[in-house]
Amino acid sequence: MVTDTFFAVRKSDGRIIGIIDLRHTLNEFLKDLGNCGYSVRPSERKKGYATEMLRQLIQAAKEAEMKELHISVEKENAASIKVIQKNGGVYERSFSFEGETADIYKIEL
Repeated sequence: MVTDTFFAVRKSDGRIIGIIDLRHTLNEFLKDLGNCGYSVRPSERKKGYATEMLRQLIQAAKEAEMKELHISVEKENAASIKVIQKNGGVYERSFSFEGETADIYKIEL
């Protein structure tokens, strides 16, 4: 399985702002976790970094000739849901994992 990991680095000071992964394929276990995961440093949240990170990851996925991305998010994570929706994510389904409910969003590429 191929996974690319990217670090978001702020140009002005070289500080690492976040990290994002792109999983090119999904096995049975990953089908509920999706093609990507991301995190932004807590002190840098709510500044648009996650939205831009996902936008750039979508471009990388297109260049890798992927057709769609599936992204899971916990139902309570309103900020991440907004990031996904701003990048064209559409609710697909819900699932439970270790007693927690999460949603899968799909982004057509």
